[in-house]
Amino acid sequence: MGKVAIVTDSVASIPESILEALDIQWVPYYIHWGKEVMRDLTTIQREAFYKWLPTIKELPTTASPGPGDYLEIYKRLANEGVQEIVSIHITSKGSGAYQAAQAAQSMLKEELPDLIVEVIDTLNVSMCHGWMVIEAARAAVAGKSLSDIVNLVKSMIPISHMILTADTLKYLYMGGRIGGARHLVGSLLNIKPLIGMDEGVIVPLGTARSRHRAYQMMVEKVEAVVGVAGRIKIAYVHAAALGEALKIKALVEERLTVVESIIAELSPALGVHSGPGTAGLCYYPLTEG
Repeated sequence: MGKVAIVTDSVASIPESILEALDIQWVPYYIHWGKEVMRDLTTIQREAFYKWLPTIKELPTTASPGPGDYLEIYKRLANEGVQEIVSIHITSKGSGAYQAAQAAQSMLKEELPDLIVEVIDTLNVSMCHGWMVIEAARAAVAGKSLSDIVNLVKSMIPISHMILTADTLKYLYMGGRIGGARHLVGSLLNIKPLIGMDEGVIVPLGTARSRHRAYQMMVEKVEAVVGVAGRIKIAYVHAAALGEALKIKALVEERLTVVESIIAELSPALGVHSGPGTAGLCYYPLTEG
């Protein structure tokens, strides 16, 4: 572990190999179904969850970790000798994780006054959130200061972009996370909606008449942001749809300069809202050579 510890949530959907390699600490979300309570990526894993989800009539609900969950991990890190923590969270406009982490931060001020905890609202989800965590952890391993890491993450917030598509938006709608894309719910079955995120809320980005056309539109939208000569880091994200993610990857890398790519499957707590079959990308442009 570097001088600064990095903490996040399971919904960042960062592949386990990266979590382990960079010693990223994470707290699982809760998934409620009737009286059953599951912990994201702890008591329920991706494969089993995505097989189960389409078979049930009532959608599970999700809940962010509470202040006590963050307090527990912050205290554990302090007991291990950590003096500085950067805690990086999904958009506060769609989840209570940021507020819960802030509450835990306040609780620690009297108990552990020497422990510094910086809590950041990414205003993003999925691997847009995940990229910020990864780059923060890399900076920590490289020995960067707390302020340098915080500034790095904050610089990524406005330039990180998500584009997703799915066969249906019913999961987002039923879970109350549809945001500004509500009007797309009633679209014809053969229309593939594209959604993104702006200022922390879901927004519509257009529609296509096939998945292939939706994927082409994704590439066009990325290219419009970064330019033909632009360089990006990108995560191809999916929910039980690896083949679709690979199709997007092939189209992107025909047209754009990808410096680093990751394939990541959404965690079950995000999959509740996206549903199986979702595929898309999360990227940010590199501003330096």
